[in-house]
Order: sequence, then structure tokens, then C-alpha cells
Amino acid sequence: MAAAAAPAAVEVKGPIKQDDCSFLPVVHDIIKCMDKDSQDVHQELNRLKAKLQETREMVLAMPGIDLSPEQQQLQLQNLRDQVRTKNELLQKYKSLCMFDIPKT
Repeated sequence: MAAAAAPAAVEVKGPIKQDDCSFLPVVHDIIKCMDKDSQDVHQELNRLKAKLQETREMVLAMPGIDLSPEQQQLQLQNLRDQVRTKNELLQKYKSLCMFDIPKT
């Protein structure tokens, strides 16, 4: 029995845009080809398969995807606590009047 190949790691370049995961245009093209009895149906189906694979790889490359929902919630709470602490420190330093901030 052959071992399943692990999916290749894909580096996500910048934020994922909504259009990156939109299948509707490809499905629409498939339906148009089917209505016209076109020979391009197989080409459009291959395009859909490629789009699905690309989306799977993007999802697998997302940071935190390997964490459970509970771990994600804990990490989120820790980050919120850090932001709150930093904001409190910032307000404290501002109130010390050590910095002359020009008002515009």
C-alpha cells in the first residue's frame, strides 16, 4: 500500500483576496460550454480542478490552520491582552507630559 504524499507547502503572498477563492466564474463557464455542446468542457473542468487545488493549498498555508479552535481562541485572547497592556502603557507615558506633542 503506497503512502499518501503530503501536500506541498505553499507560501501565501500577502492577504488572500476574495477573487482568489471564487469558483462561480469557472462554474459559469462550464455551464455555458455544456449549453453550447462545446468541446471545451474538459478544459473548463480542468481549470476548476486546478482552482480547487490552488485554494486547498492556500488554506493549508494559512497561519494557525494547524491549531485547534480552542488554541486559536487562547492565542487571540493573549494578543488582545498584549494590545490592551500596550495601550495602557502608551496612555501612561502620554500622561507623564514628558513629550511635547504639537497640536495641529
